[in-house]
Amino acid sequence: MPTDGNRLGPSGRPYLNTAQAAHFLGIGWRKLQKLRVSGKGPRFRRHGRLIYYHPDDLESWSRGTADADGRHE
Repeated sequence: MPTDGNRLGPSGRPYLNTAQAAHFLGIGWRKLQKLRVSGKGPRFRRHGRLIYYHPDDLESWSRGTADADGRHE
């Protein structure tokens, strides 16, 4: 059975769980969870009850949420 690190997306990069994705973005996992629930977070995939994020989606979301000063909302 593949581990989280072996799940590769379209670009060959692995999918990340919520904690890993939050670390990638530099925010707390609870903040990422709240953004997901409110519909304001990055694109995610649900596999049963597990949530996964692809790094390309995280980068795209991060670029889209940066304001003129380069900070996140």
